[in-house]
Amino acid sequence: MNAPAKLNEVTPQIVEFTLDGKKAQAYAGETILTVAKRMGMEIPHLCYKEGMRADGNCRACVVEVKGERTLAPSCCRSATAGMEVQSKSERAVKSQKMVLEMLLSDMPDTGYKWDEKDESLQHGELSQWADQVGVTVRPALKALRREQPKADISHPAMAVNLDACIQCNRCVRACREEQVNDVIGYAMRGSHSEIVFDLNDPMGDSTCVACGECVQACPTGALMPKTRIGSQQVDKKVDSVCPFCGVGCLITYNVKDNKIISVDGRDGPANHNRLCVKGRFGFDYAHNPQRLTKPLIRKAGVPKDPEAIDELNRQMSEDPSIIGTMFREATWDEALDLAGGGLKALRDKYGLKALAGFGSAKGSNEEAYLFQKLVRTGFGSNNVDHCTRLCHASSVAALLEGVGSGAVSNQVNDVEHSGLIFVIGSNPTANHPVAATWMKNAAKAGAKIVLADPRITDIGKHAWRTLQFKPDTDVAMLNAMIYTVIEEGLVDKDFVKKRASNFEALKANVKGYSPEAMEPICGIPAQKLREVAREFATSKASMILWGMGVSQHVHGTDNARCLIALCAVTGQIGKPGSGLHPLRGQNNVQGASDAGLIPMMFPNYQRVDNKEVHQWFEKFWNTKLDNRPGYTVVEIMHKALADDSDPHKIHGMYVEGENPAMSDPDLNHARHALAELKHLVVQDIFMTETAWLADVILPATAWPEKTGTVSNTDRMVQMGKQAVTPPGEAKPDLWIIQQIAKRMGLNWNYQGEHAGVAAVYEEMRQAMHAVISGITWERLEKESSVTYPCLSAEDPGQPTVFIEDFPTADGKVKLVPADIIPANERPDAEFPFVLITGRQLEHWHTGSMTRRSGVLDAIEPIATASMCGDDMAELGLAPGDVVTVASRRGQVAIHLRRDDGTPRGAVFIPFAYYEAAANLITNAALDPFGKIPEFKYCAVAIRRGGTPAKTQGFGAAEAMLG
Repeated sequence: MNAPAKLNEVTPQIVEFTLDGKKAQAYAGETILTVAKRMGMEIPHLCYKEGMRADGNCRACVVEVKGERTLAPSCCRSATAGMEVQSKSERAVKSQKMVLEMLLSDMPDTGYKWDEKDESLQHGELSQWADQVGVTVRPALKALRREQPKADISHPAMAVNLDACIQCNRCVRACREEQVNDVIGYAMRGSHSEIVFDLNDPMGDSTCVACGECVQACPTGALMPKTRIGSQQVDKKVDSVCPFCGVGCLITYNVKDNKIISVDGRDGPANHNRLCVKGRFGFDYAHNPQRLTKPLIRKAGVPKDPEAIDELNRQMSEDPSIIGTMFREATWDEALDLAGGGLKALRDKYGLKALAGFGSAKGSNEEAYLFQKLVRTGFGSNNVDHCTRLCHASSVAALLEGVGSGAVSNQVNDVEHSGLIFVIGSNPTANHPVAATWMKNAAKAGAKIVLADPRITDIGKHAWRTLQFKPDTDVAMLNAMIYTVIEEGLVDKDFVKKRASNFEALKANVKGYSPEAMEPICGIPAQKLREVAREFATSKASMILWGMGVSQHVHGTDNARCLIALCAVTGQIGKPGSGLHPLRGQNNVQGASDAGLIPMMFPNYQRVDNKEVHQWFEKFWNTKLDNRPGYTVVEIMHKALADDSDPHKIHGMYVEGENPAMSDPDLNHARHALAELKHLVVQDIFMTETAWLADVILPATAWPEKTGTVSNTDRMVQMGKQAVTPPGEAKPDLWIIQQIAKRMGLNWNYQGEHAGVAAVYEEMRQAMHAVISGITWERLEKESSVTYPCLSAEDPGQPTVFIEDFPTADGKVKLVPADIIPANERPDAEFPFVLITGRQLEHWHTGSMTRRSGVLDAIEPIATASMCGDDMAELGLAPGDVVTVASRRGQVAIHLRRDDGTPRGAVFIPFAYYEAAANLITNAALDPFGKIPEFKYCAVAIRRGGTPAKTQGFGAAEAMLG
C-alpha cells in the first residue's frame, strides 16, 4: 500500500462558479445539484437519489448554463470554474414545470404514497415537487393519460402499481447497482417501455429476493410495501438496529397504534440504508398472537416428554390453548419466587457446580453482561455459555491464539479496497445479505472474488474463481495454498521477520502439502490452487471472510489457523482491504462474547484462570469467583445426564433467549438432557421447543420493545431504542435478570429508565475499559454507532486493527501449523451421503422469530432438503418428492429441492424447521479447542418416501393472508 507523497494528492481541488447569482464552491467533479443542496437551494429532481449513481433521465432538474444552447441536468453535470448557472431562469423553470406536469398527467386518480402532511398530494415526491413549484395538470393533458397497467400483487410483501411509474430508473439502479440482484430491468422502447422483473414475470414469481431496496428507492409509490399503501402517517419513527444477522444494519421502525407497520433502512456505517428481506419485512414476529404474555408454571404432575415436542408445536399452531393443559398462569412474584428460589435451593443443596445458564446472542450487550455476572456471582461457577459455542467458537479460539483478539481485523465494506476477496465456508447472500452487496459492488469495480466452499452458492455468480473442494478437506486445500506461497517465493519476508513468529515450524509442516499432493484429497486441480494462491499473495490487498462452513468441524480451529497463516505469510493483514473477518451469525453474538457470556472468559476475553484477571474481577464485583473454566453448551447437556454421583452434575438451568432444544446437535440427546433437569427456567418471547420442557416460563420482550446496545460483526457498538410496548405482562429481559439475581441473594441496584440499562452499560464499559472506554452511553445516544477499539471521547474508533502490532505477548502473530484431521464420522455403505446444515435467506437460526413473520413464512413456508440433479437422477428422485434423511442418531421426512450448487454425495438441510429438525441428525462430536459441534459434516442415508409433518410452521403466513 503506497501512501500519498504530497498534500495536494489528498486535498480536494476547489472549483468556483456562480449559482443563481451567488458565488458557489464545488469540489472537482461535484455536481451542480449537490452544491445546490449544500447551499440550501432547491431544484426539483425525481430520478436522482442520494447514494445512487446519477442517471439524468427525468430532466426535472435541468438548469441553464450561460453560453450553452441546451439545458443541463444538474444531477449529473459537474460544476466547472467560472460557470454561470441559473436554476430559476424563466427557461429552466418552464422546462422543470413541463416535465412535472407531463409526468403528473399520467398518474392514477388515487395514488399509493400520500404526503404525510397533506394527503391530497398522493404521488410521493412527484406530487410534492409539483405542489412546491405550483404545477397543476391541464384537463386536456389529463385526457391523454396512458392506458393504465394492471396492478401486480403477487408478492407477499410488495405491491407493483406501474400506473404510478415515471420510469425514473431508481428501482433498476437499486436492484442492479446497489444490491446487485439483477432482477428489475427496463424493457421495450419508446411509449412501450416498461419496468419488468426478470423476463416480464409477476414479481412474486420472479427471482426477487425481497430486499425492498426498490420500494425504498421508488419516488411515486409504484413500488410499495403492502403495509404502507396510501397514507404515510405514523405515530412515531424510532431508530434502532436490525435484530437478525450480525451485519448490524441501522433501521427506523415506523409505528402506528403501538404496532410496527414498516421498516426503513438508515444510513448506518454497516448498511448505508440497505436492508434484506428479514430486516425490512420480518418485523411482524413481535406482534404475533403466539407471544408469551403471562408467567407460566408447569402444572403439578405434568411430565416432561422430550418426544412430544414436535407434536406440541403442531398442536399449538392450530390451537394455542394447548399450552394451558400443561402450564398454569401465575403472577410475576409467584413465578420469580419459584424460578429464583428453585435455582438457589439446588445451588445450596448440590454445590456451586449444580447450575448452568445459557444467555442470548439475540438480546442486548447489557443483558449479556448482567446474565454472565449473575451466573458467576449468583450461581457460583463459570457454567455460562450461549450460541457462539455453536457458530464461531473455533474461529475465536484460533484468533485469540494467533492474533490475540477474537474480533475482526477489518470491516466488511472494506472490501472496496481489496484486490481479492476470499470467501470460504460462507453463503453471504443468504446469511449476511447486506454484507454480500459490498462484495458484489467490489467485484463490479474490479475486485476478484474467490469462493471456496463445498457448495456453489449465489455469490459464485460474481466469483473470479470457485474452489468447490470436497467436504472436510479445508486444511488440505489451505495448506496447499500456503505451500505455494512459500515454494514460489511469494512470502512477505519483511512482514514475517518483523511481525510473525513460528514461521519455520509452519514452513516445515506444509512441506508435504503440495497442490499436486492435495489435488486428489481436496478435489481442486493443482494449477488452480497455485493460481489462486499467487493472486492472493500478490494482490494489492486480500481479505478473507468466512462463515460456519469453516468453524463447525472437529477441525474448525485448525481451519481458522490456516486462514491466519495464509494472511500472515503474505502480509495481507493490518492494512485497508485485507485481513481476517469471521462473519458473525446473530445480531449480538459478537457483543455477547465480548461481554463475557462464555465459560472460560470474563468480559473482553480475559481468562477466568488468569490469577491477575481473576483478582481484578473479584474486587470489581466484590464477590469470590470460581477460577476454573465452566462447561460449554454441549458439555452442559452431558452433565445434565451425568450420574448422580458426579459432583459436577447439572441439576438446574436458566435459559434466557436461547433454544437449545432446537439448536444443539443430536437433539434427542439434548432434549432428554433438558427434561432430566430438576429445575429449568426459560425466559423467552415464544413457546420455544425448550420452553415445553420448562418448570417456569418468564415472558420477555422482543428487540423492538427494549432499549439497549448490540455489537455487530464489524466491531460497532450500536444503540437500539424501544419502539413499542410489550404485550400483556411481558417484562424487559434486563428487569427479569435482576429479579432472579435478587432471589439468588444478590444485592444489585441499577437505577434509571429501561431497568437501569444505562447504569448496566456503564459498569460493562468499566469492565471492558481496554476496548470501549471511549464509548459512553451519552455518545451512543448521539452517534448511534461507534467502532471499537475506542479509548477516548475524541477517538473515532479503529475500523482496521493490527496496523502496527498484534495484541499478543510479543506483539507478533503466532503461526500455528495444522494437519489433516478427518471428520468424526465418515460416509459408508449404510450412510453414503454427507449432511451439510445451514441457514436460508428468509429463516434465521431456529426459526422461532422468522417463522412467525407472515412475509418470511409465506416466501419460504416448508422445510426442504437440497440435492444436485445428478444425485437425484441416480436415485430416481424429482423436485418435490418426499425423502427420509437418516443418520445414526435420528431421521427426518422432508421435501426435496434441486440445487446443482450442492456437490454430488451431499445433501443440505436448513435447521430452522421444527417439523424436520436437521439437528435430530447432526453429530455432537466436538472440536477439541473451541468445543464446537461438527454441524457441517455427518454421514446420512437418503431413502425415497416418508411422512412429512401435516402442519408446517406456526401459521404466520395464513394469518397474514387471512
